[in-house]
Amino acid sequence: MTEAMEDQQPIDASPGRGLNRLLASTGVSIAGQGMVLAAVPLLAARLTSDPFEVSLTVAASYAAWLVVGLPAGALVDRWPRRTTMVVADLVRAAIVGALAVAVLTEVVQLWALVSCVFLLGVAGCFFDPAAQAALPLVVGRDQKRLASANGRIWSLDLLGRSMVGPPIGAALFVIGASIPFFGNAGAFVLSAALLAGLGRMAPSPTIAEHLPVFRSVREGLRYLGRHSELRLLTIGMALFNLMYNIAYSTLVLFARERLQVTETGFGFLLAASAGGGLAAGYLVPRLRVQPPATVIYGVGLAVQGVGWLGILVSPNAWVAGLALAVVGAASMSATVFGGTARQRLTPDELLGRVSATTRVAGIGAAALGAVAGGGLVHVWGLNAGVATTSCGALAAAAVLGVVRRRSLGR
Repeated sequence: MTEAMEDQQPIDASPGRGLNRLLASTGVSIAGQGMVLAAVPLLAARLTSDPFEVSLTVAASYAAWLVVGLPAGALVDRWPRRTTMVVADLVRAAIVGALAVAVLTEVVQLWALVSCVFLLGVAGCFFDPAAQAALPLVVGRDQKRLASANGRIWSLDLLGRSMVGPPIGAALFVIGASIPFFGNAGAFVLSAALLAGLGRMAPSPTIAEHLPVFRSVREGLRYLGRHSELRLLTIGMALFNLMYNIAYSTLVLFARERLQVTETGFGFLLAASAGGGLAAGYLVPRLRVQPPATVIYGVGLAVQGVGWLGILVSPNAWVAGLALAVVGAASMSATVFGGTARQRLTPDELLGRVSATTRVAGIGAAALGAVAGGGLVHVWGLNAGVATTSCGALAAAAVLGVVRRRSLGR
């Protein structure tokens, strides 16, 4: 394999126009998905009162990545990026549109809802790696341009998925349960139309096109395992997600009992975290220096550990809001810097597989963290989740620091 070229030029003849199309597509698509993030659990709660059955709608999205993520990444590396994204969007539009019709006609059942969430996740397994692999082809591999593009895209993702989409989706669901689903279907169609205007973005031809899919998957895993910086980026992101979700999975209980906040107050805590992320998404790309790949998640974990420690030792709603804003900023900073480093370090013909593998590792770690957090709080009490995250994040940061020093000493 050849190393990624630092001076690779964008394939799109008008990179600014191509980036604008990607940004517009992201904004529209994520806003639609944000609406459904609120509508799906609300619909599930109408269909069943069993907490386990309701939780299946969340688990189905995780399951899609764990089952399909790696082979999807291998296929993405064989197919044109633009075509993959457009087809994935149209497939998602058809799935969520069919669900909307079922809701409107009142024939929807829980198994159908869970199946639709899983299939939407499967389509996302193709769309997301293709979008990550497409970005260097649109803007080139220049560090500043890549960081700026990643910051804008992830800020739009956070804004639509956490701040704009869910309240709109919940409000529309009250008016008519099918409306947010029809809205999401329309958003996917509009996203596909925007992406169709991008230039042709095919991966570089390699022998992987002739390999069986799972041999191609192994090739991607082998490359990732042998590349020290990419390996540390993947491990760092998995650790960050694991630690974060240990505390976040029971944060609502901690906030109610320890911070004495109302349901509305809890919403403001989440908004503070999102606000910190948006601020970082704006500021990080303006920094003059891209930190080394080996320190990105080490610093992020250290900041996360300090943030949760502040919440633990000073159980005050205002302190918690500030600390969560810091944690949100650390998360966004690590995401932007990590994504930029990954795109610059990975050859184009492997970027789909590397992106998918990283996402699978991150989602698997997040799911494990959520389960572990619930178990810890169940056994040891409400402080256990936050305390474990704080100590674990600081310890993981220290370990990554030792690994970096040893790698530099070779």
